[in-house]
Amino acid sequence: MDSLFSGLSLFQAAPANSTGSMISTVVMFGAVFAIFYFLIIRPQNKKQKEAQKMIAAVKKGDKVVTIGGIHGTIHAVKDKTVVIKVDDSAKIEFTKSAIASVEPRGEDVPAVAEDSKKEASK
Repeated sequence: MDSLFSGLSLFQAAPANSTGSMISTVVMFGAVFAIFYFLIIRPQNKKQKEAQKMIAAVKKGDKVVTIGGIHGTIHAVKDKTVVIKVDDSAKIEFTKSAIASVEPRGEDVPAVAEDSKKEASK
């Protein structure tokens, strides 16, 4: 029983300089917030702005990939949706937010594939 009271008395002993401890705690919380801001929040906001800019710039003829993995060419652009031509006779309407990536009309992906084939043969 005596050991129990001696253990409790240790918890009641307060440090003489508690303001220094409080200042270091506030500084540590500020440092953790700054780390989270620069490593997590800021890059995510940047990525979100780039995605919005990409979706706003989409136009007829662009090749796109949806978040569901459907590849196609944009047939028509509406206010909040796009019509994607998947095959000669198949057209699907998606919301613009369902677009994961856009490849402009002028870009050729097969040229990149040919370059990688040349490198592999060396």
